[in-house]
Amino acid sequence: MRKIISLICLSIIFSFAANAQQKLSGTVKDNKNAPIPAVSIQILNTNLNTVTNANGDFEFISVQAGKLSLRFSAIGYATIVKTITNNQNLDVVLADANLKLDEVTVSAQKTEENVQNVPLSITALSANKVNDYRIQNTRDLSTIVPNLYSSNPGDGRNVTSIRGIGTTSYDPAIATYIDGVNQFGLDTYIASLFDVERIEVLRGPQGTLYGRNAMGGVINIITKQPTNYTSGFAGVDIGNYGQQRYSAGIRTALIKDKLFFGAAGLFNRQSGFYTNEFNNSKFDKLHGYLGNYYLKLQASAKFALTLNVKHNENRNNGTFPLAGSVEEALTNPFKLNQNATTEMVDNLFNASLSANYAGDSFNFTSQTAYQSNYRYYKQPIDGDFSPIDGVSIINDYGKDWNKVQVYTQEIKFSSPASTTSKVKWLAGLYGFHQYNPVKQGTFFGEDGPLLGAPFPNVTSLNTNTGKSYGLAIFGQVSYALTDKLVATLGLRYDYEHKKQSALGEFLIGGMAPITTQNDTASTANFKAFSPKFTLAYAITDNSNLYANYSRGYRAGGITQLGSDPSVLPLVPYKPEYSNNFEIGSKNAFLNNLLTLNVSAFYIRLTDAQVPVLVLPDAVTITRNAGKLTSKGVEAELSARLFKGFNIDYNLGYTDAKYTSLQLPQNGTTVNLDGNRQLYTPDLTSMLALQYSYEVDKISKLNLVARGEWSYTGNQFYDLGNNIQQKGYNLYNAKIGFAQKHFDLFFWGRNLGNKTYIDYAYDFGAAHLGNPKTYGISLTGRF
Repeated sequence: MRKIISLICLSIIFSFAANAQQKLSGTVKDNKNAPIPAVSIQILNTNLNTVTNANGDFEFISVQAGKLSLRFSAIGYATIVKTITNNQNLDVVLADANLKLDEVTVSAQKTEENVQNVPLSITALSANKVNDYRIQNTRDLSTIVPNLYSSNPGDGRNVTSIRGIGTTSYDPAIATYIDGVNQFGLDTYIASLFDVERIEVLRGPQGTLYGRNAMGGVINIITKQPTNYTSGFAGVDIGNYGQQRYSAGIRTALIKDKLFFGAAGLFNRQSGFYTNEFNNSKFDKLHGYLGNYYLKLQASAKFALTLNVKHNENRNNGTFPLAGSVEEALTNPFKLNQNATTEMVDNLFNASLSANYAGDSFNFTSQTAYQSNYRYYKQPIDGDFSPIDGVSIINDYGKDWNKVQVYTQEIKFSSPASTTSKVKWLAGLYGFHQYNPVKQGTFFGEDGPLLGAPFPNVTSLNTNTGKSYGLAIFGQVSYALTDKLVATLGLRYDYEHKKQSALGEFLIGGMAPITTQNDTASTANFKAFSPKFTLAYAITDNSNLYANYSRGYRAGGITQLGSDPSVLPLVPYKPEYSNNFEIGSKNAFLNNLLTLNVSAFYIRLTDAQVPVLVLPDAVTITRNAGKLTSKGVEAELSARLFKGFNIDYNLGYTDAKYTSLQLPQNGTTVNLDGNRQLYTPDLTSMLALQYSYEVDKISKLNLVARGEWSYTGNQFYDLGNNIQQKGYNLYNAKIGFAQKHFDLFFWGRNLGNKTYIDYAYDFGAAHLGNPKTYGISLTGRF
């Protein structure tokens, strides 16, 4: 630790030695020497950005001397990053997007840098690729990212797994960040996506920089922010099954170089894929609204404040479209028979205030965030997924209940963007507070005794109130041992305190409540060190090797109270830990016409948090019951084989097995050693081919055709490995026209109309993946 502190102090001293401010200017042209207007230019890891004028010229009045990286991007051109050592007049040439791959910048290590230079397994999807793949929800990342699988049971909450490390409780194993804010749990994250600048998926434990619940990886989503250049868009998607999606947005400077504003909105609607045979009606009709708003104050060249507000209101008329078994779902697809239907109300709110200082000696960032989710069912929801009057779930007890609230605060310091020192450093603090009051009733109707109720028409009411807070300190130092070899050392310490209270009552009409569990509480404390060590070697400017070790950590917790009296509440379970070893190589060839990244990993997980679903109230009881090993390989290839033709291919293989797994079952202990991890396909593969033909050179109108093939391998949905989905293929395609100011496409997904299980519970209820869908989309830009 003393050495780390000494290196940080040494870096700060070096930083102070370079305080000179200079002007930086230049011109951006195409490969025919014609100036390109409206090119966005950003100096990475600073608050400085600008756009080119009609002559392609740009200028930064006051820029720190030293080593700087500038990103140049414009519609229709391949994005590039230029690194300069001393400020100078730059002549930059942008290639047509049909001739070269984008150079993608990521903030995976909480500093902006070229993805090919980051010694981690990262899939980086630019705005163009997000549109190409039609990624409209985080679950659409399945198979697009090697060894990633994501699905949901129909209620909008995605369960995601990377490399065999999966989300099995409300504390996710894959952390999701949107514009720097940690989407704290399954209840508080926003899954719908639009107006996205880029998506970064980091595979493997990221505990050092991202902390709790990043033991499988991180999904980092960055939306588009306003600049001096006024821009906007409007889009419409229409498809079968009543699919409608309308979006619009604008970004502009209210005061040039000082005050910026951005607003974007999305409305989506769907008639539903499922038919409820109980009343011959559509079951899973839904609609929702999503808004994203920015207000940014550039107080000076070095300091900026950004206020970001997001909200998402979802309404689902038929949550949990589940068949009673896998066999029933496959033989009678998209049909179900439930006697209780309701409307789910799901209101999410997310606000953050960020302060960014890019100084001569250090950079400083502070982000304060608030998240809330109020989620309830207007009428009782069917808990037995059948037409009998057996079990229904009630949770509409007013706004004081079932509303999760989270406050987070992160501050970090880092070395300045212009440093030429061999040492780069980052250090920070993180804290959170969560309040989670849950009140839920399990009603047993006239047929309740068939499902184990002592008598009909009674309600088991459970009140679980959770409070937790946590603190963390983290740091990372990179040192250039030689011009080609860089070593990185990181360490994080997390402390977390949780308190859970429980009250159980039995409600019978006309009688006073009968207490089944006295109001009581339990507390637990958790702590963890998350180290990281990486060696990166640059063979050439375009080829890199790396090896790293990192430790993953998922916080422990306290079990809730359910309706099953044999399951004790308020029992703590320990954190889950993993040790991850990885080697990889990143390569760019032929002047960035081809990139090839490969990696291999080995993960050893201890104190595995194993979920057991307690019915009928669907309370998950978590125990530490096993050890897991996961090993595999990954490959990603992108290429421009010739003008207008692009190929993207990725492959992921995961072998994830429990080396030790002992679970209680019916009064005995069942040995499940050697069983495979759930929600983990053994193979994922995605091939995308796209060809763009220039129809008109003056307007740069292109005819675009795209085809995709994906394969999802064999996987299981229960720890006993009895519920399985065999490997399956899906085919997507689109064809249409693209130009600087508009896109018009006809598209189709799952064109083979494959019927497959997307999600299943360990008791057998199953949800299908979407059937064949098709439609038309039109987007206009200015």
